[in-house]
Amino acid sequence: MKKLYYAALAYGILGLAAGLFYRDYTKLNDFTGSTQLVVMHTHLFALGMLVMLIVLVLERLFTLSKTKWFNLFFWHYNAGLLLTVAMMLVIGLRDVAGEPSLPMINGIAGLGHIILSIAIVFLFIALGKQVLPMDKASAK
Repeated sequence: MKKLYYAALAYGILGLAAGLFYRDYTKLNDFTGSTQLVVMHTHLFALGMLVMLIVLVLERLFTLSKTKWFNLFFWHYNAGLLLTVAMMLVIGLRDVAGEPSLPMINGIAGLGHIILSIAIVFLFIALGKQVLPMDKASAK
């Protein structure tokens, strides 16, 4: 449970920092167009902090960490989210600099989303392993 708490806290701090960076960096560069930097803030808060807090509650209720699938979820999810956000930063910096997006960078960002999707599958497997046996026991 501690690692979920610390992950949520870290994503909250990163979300605040991303919002501050976006505002000040675009202002410093007199940039008024569209950039990926705008969504880094919300991705870190929603997909980072809020998801980790929700999983923390699920851990408390169903002890998800008893399954092998939980660690697979946790590490894949964090790797996928950090890769996705890192590519948002790279794309956003290129946007502000007036440079075009590169297909390779977009592909790596897509890989981050794929890893996130796989992690969600792991979460549902872990949740199913803990919730479904409870349903069978209560049916008897």
